[in-house]
Amino acid sequence: MDMQLELTYRAQEIEKLIQRYLPEEKGYQKTILEAMNYSMLAGGKRLRPMLMIETYKLFAGSSKSIEPFAAAIEMIHTYSLVHDDLPAMDNDEYRRGKKTTHSVYGEAMGILAGDALLNYAYETAATAFSLDTDHVADAKAFQILTKKAGVYGMVGGQTVDVESEGQEISRDKLDFIYRLKTGALIEASMLIGAVLAKATEEEQQIIEKVAGEVGLAFQIQDDILDVTSTLEVLGKPIGSDKKNHKATYVAFEGIEKAKEEVERLSVDAMDQIASLSEKNPFLIELLRYLIHREK
Repeated sequence: MDMQLELTYRAQEIEKLIQRYLPEEKGYQKTILEAMNYSMLAGGKRLRPMLMIETYKLFAGSSKSIEPFAAAIEMIHTYSLVHDDLPAMDNDEYRRGKKTTHSVYGEAMGILAGDALLNYAYETAATAFSLDTDHVADAKAFQILTKKAGVYGMVGGQTVDVESEGQEISRDKLDFIYRLKTGALIEASMLIGAVLAKATEEEQQIIEKVAGEVGLAFQIQDDILDVTSTLEVLGKPIGSDKKNHKATYVAFEGIEKAKEEVERLSVDAMDQIASLSEKNPFLIELLRYLIHREK
């Protein structure tokens, strides 16, 4: 399997899916609609909707209800990036080689674009109820989406991260930040795929555990790359964690132990997913790619 070709093909298919759900740029509020679409079409690997769809395929899901949820998870991920880039947060002028949303449309519109994408994500996900007769599964998936994105998920992790800047923190708090800030949307992606495909409760628990470990390994690998990679490979400045005195796994444990932790989490995640009777070879390769990526 040529992983890069497969990733490119699947990302292109997801791009087409997302575009079907984007708002028309018209009316008195046209500017915010343009800013939303600019943010959504600024690039990206579309990994979270890809994880959702591939988990759905793992359990042989067959309803169209997966599509609005896949679009919604990317809207939520994108809104978080739009807000991360704001002057009050990371104050970044570029993302993926393009001007950030607030750099193009202004700070106020950047805030509103993030707000709009989050609300539009829920509006989009809610359309699943008209595509499927199993509203119990749709309702559970919707609850997962909202909880993992909120104060008990991504926003909660981001809050603790912001409050911890420039402070000494414990390894336990760092775990908390990573599992919520980075891991929560990965968990949401895979768990929603399993729920909509009617996986059993036991299977859902395994998927959530796998996603949690992959999310944690993903962030630790990010810490490692900030030390070991290059600007050319990574596509962003390296050494920023140390420069900003940011707590990371590498700072706590050193580079070698951080690598060992990534490997441990990877092995455990692969063992867990291998325990399922259902198989999806591409999903396994996708998880490996996420954990061991070089950029």
